[in-house]
Amino acid sequence: MKIESTAYTQADLDNFLDELLDHERMALADRLEKASARLAQIAPRIEAGHGADAWSDHEVLAHIAVLSKFYGVLVHRISSGQVTELDMLGNTNLRDVAGEQMAEIEPSELLRTILADHARTVKLLRSVDATSLRREAKDSSGRSVSAEFLARFPLINHLEEHVDQLYRSLG
Repeated sequence: MKIESTAYTQADLDNFLDELLDHERMALADRLEKASARLAQIAPRIEAGHGADAWSDHEVLAHIAVLSKFYGVLVHRISSGQVTELDMLGNTNLRDVAGEQMAEIEPSELLRTILADHARTVKLLRSVDATSLRREAKDSSGRSVSAEFLARFPLINHLEEHVDQLYRSLG
């Protein structure tokens, strides 16, 4: 094997890391498309209604609508440099209020909204460059979160969990 590391520069390392993130953002876009397609398959079986003690399937769908819009917009705004500070805890505390409002919308309309939000985020993930996706915003707690982190965990991972939840609930 030819040894290359002795001539490796910081620019080479940065390019390598960019290539890795470019590969990963395409995988994230694929995951979002797959979760969205799974949701589109099962959501037509969701009946409107509220749960007594736990969220109903309709309320889970409403929650998915909230997280899909919120985190999709945040990924866009952070990656484009429009947002450099955010209040994750404050916004999380508003989640249930927004979810209650969304749960008043028919499941079929919620699904249309969710799929449109996902399509916009997929398009963003397929087109944004690695440098932009690494941009960060400082949380009110003092922590920094990148656009890539928000796409990966609160948006896509969280979505996948709720889609699995709906599959279990609806059989």
